[in-house]
Amino acid sequence: MTGGRTRPVQSQLDMITVVVAARRPPETTGLEPEHLEILDLCTSPVSVAEVSARLDIPLTVVKVLVSDLIARGAMLARAPLPTAQLPEKHVLQAVLDGIRRL
Repeated sequence: MTGGRTRPVQSQLDMITVVVAARRPPETTGLEPEHLEILDLCTSPVSVAEVSARLDIPLTVVKVLVSDLIARGAMLARAPLPTAQLPEKHVLQAVLDGIRRL
């Protein structure tokens, strides 16, 4: 599937990176069947870990294949959306105190 490669070209890919197939149809010449499966799966944004789980392909292999697709312009990747900042301890304590008073 990877032609013996063990590392992706896109080194910033990790298991929570979100990937989606590009809008324009890619040139499929030279793509493995697994590449095409990934493109079919990623019509909407999906994490790299989810691609691995759904296709039952090891995560390291999926990273290499997704990296190939990104390099060809067939797929886009972005970091996951940041989680909201956690409230400060004093805010949590005030909420807890208010609940206890009830």
